Amino acid sequence: MWWVFGSVLGLLFIATIIGIVLKHKTKNSTIENLNARIKAWWIMCAIFLAALFMGEKGILVLFAMISWLALREYVTLTPTRRADHRTLFWVFFVITPLQYLLIGTHWYGLFSILIPVYAFLFIPIRSVAAGETENFLERISEIQWGLMVFVYCLSYAPALLTLEIPHYHSQNVNLLLFLVIVVELSDVFQYVWGKILGKKKIAPVLSPNKTLEGFIGGILSATLIGILLSPITPFSRLQAGGIALMMTLAGFAGGLIMSAIKRERGIKDFGSVIPGHGGIIDRIDSLCFAAPLLFHLTRYFFTP
Repeated sequence: MWWVFGSVLGLLFIATIIGIVLKHKTKNSTIENLNARIKAWWIMCAIFLAALFMGEKGILVLFAMISWLALREYVTLTPTRRADHRTLFWVFFVITPLQYLLIGTHWYGLFSILIPVYAFLFIPIRSVAAGETENFLERISEIQWGLMVFVYCLSYAPALLTLEIPHYHSQNVNLLLFLVIVVELSDVFQYVWGKILGKKKIAPVLSPNKTLEGFIGGILSATLIGILLSPITPFSRLQAGGIALMMTLAGFAGGLIMSAIKRERGIKDFGSVIPGHGGIIDRIDSLCFAAPLLFHLTRYFFTP
């Protein structure tokens, strides 16, 4: 695990040097954005490393905070009314913490249905009690969708630590690293290859900056990284490559879906909390769609 994390920090160090050199040679918005992204990655890696040092509880708290902040970004863009405030109180301060608490107790049977079943039923019941019917279905659907994606789906990332994989005892944190490194590097590689070779727009309406060349280069590069990381996973090289490919494709789809939401709301980013990256959602959109995929593939094929 530390060898892998050291390699990531080494790549960041090289990227930092390159950014400094480019900054001294030429000054433009692209170089400034690149350096802002690199600085943000240093901070994000430091936070993630601190969570790893604290063990499973630290990782759970980190992802719970990310879910909470992402959901908050999302809710600020939805047309909620005053009647929804008490429902949102339950969503933020009861359902979200409870989801991560259940993961911390390894209670798979309940955490897997808490939000898609019980929260799904509870939210409209609580909202209808307020007696506000204007745009009721739209308001409730948007709250439920945000809770599903930014809490339920993302919570499958730390849930990887709960899997009981034969001959893989106490190594599940490496599986989490595998997820984060492959998915996040896929986004980085798509950005880099798009800047170097990108010509043909792959989704000009949804995301004008995404190109076919960037998509292919990023997916293939991240899949190769997944194969190289196979020794830290319970997968063979072929299995790791196949799973990495599926995760990156799911992550790309997640990015397009979030881009569609941004275009519909008329915004460029979900926020500005992460310099060069935008908001929390802009950074975790791929993880939200890839985490459940990795969890269920691993649970179905690699656990008793």
